Amino acid sequence: MRGAMMNDNINKDDLRQFGLLLVDQFKQIIKNNQNKDDDDLNPEWIKSRVVKKLMDMSAASLQNLRITGKVRFKKILGSYYYNKSDLMNLFNDKK
Repeated sequence: MRGAMMNDNINKDDLRQFGLLLVDQFKQIIKNNQNKDDDDLNPEWIKSRVVKKLMDMSAASLQNLRITGKVRFKKILGSYYYNKSDLMNLFNDKK
């Protein structure tokens, strides 16, 4: 009966191939989720800490943009949110 059974021994090459297959599948899952996040999470309003990080800007500089009216903002429960298109227009400003 033992001779009729299939050889189930696993060698290093089998494990290596399995590992590469898993890595490829994980990469595909991550790529699909990133694309979905880019589509679903493209907010019109961005929280101040994100703006400061993305634009490498201090809190005072961001406050100055609010005071001078260069960007629209909303204050919700103590957090400031800034209009994404206004922030992008800062780069297009020809002044």
